[in-house]
Order: sequence, then C-alpha cells, then structure tokens
Amino acid sequence: MKETECYCGSQMKFNDCCNLYINGGEMAPTAESLMRSRYSAYATHNAGYLVATTHTSTRKHHNKKDILEWSQSNQWIKLKIIYSRDNKVGFKAFYLDSQMQMQMHHEHSTFKVEDGKWFYVDGEFY
Repeated sequence: MKETECYCGSQMKFNDCCNLYINGGEMAPTAESLMRSRYSAYATHNAGYLVATTHTSTRKHHNKKDILEWSQSNQWIKLKIIYSRDNKVGFKAFYLDSQMQMQMHHEHSTFKVEDGKWFYVDGEFY
C-alpha cells in the first residue's frame, strides 16, 4: 500500500507529518504546524480534531456537524502558507466546491498556546 503524501504540502508522508498530531500521538509544536494539521483534518474529514484544537474562548462558535459537512462537501487541493510569525499564520487553502468550482479560502489566523498546547482562536478572512 502506497503511503499518502501529507495534505499540508510539506512533501512528507501523511503518517509522518500531520497525522501524528491528528491522531494524538504528538502535539503540534508551533502555530504553523497546528494550522497545517487542521488543513489536513479538513482534507480527511476529522471534525473532532478541528473542534478539539479550537480554543475554548471561541469553540462555541464552531459546530462539529457543520464542520464535518463543509469538509466533506469540498475536495481539498492545496495549502499555501503566506507567512508564519509567533502566533499568527496567513494562508490560502484551495479546494473544489460541490459544483467542482475552484475556490480559495484566504485567512490570517490567530493561535494561542496554553499548557504547552496550541489552539486556533480565530481568523480574519479575505
């Protein structure tokens, strides 16, 4: 069985990259690594990981059922990191929507570390 390349674009194998964080084997060491693993979680439809890695201050705004539906209704194509500084990550996520039209999600995200664990707080969308 051929190993899948990681969805985040690292050119590593998924099991050696984002899946380590998604499956709970390791904690993402940086805001960027958490952001990359969250993209991979969308690509693999892991809404539980997305909710669990959202900061408690904003988690109430994120519904697991809606996240799962959105992740499954799109085909995730590519992730491009624009910048990564401290607790801020800018990125573009490219995907095909349910009508097979190319879409781009452009976000400047804020992350927070608590007890050594990174969490997504919120994002500014463009």
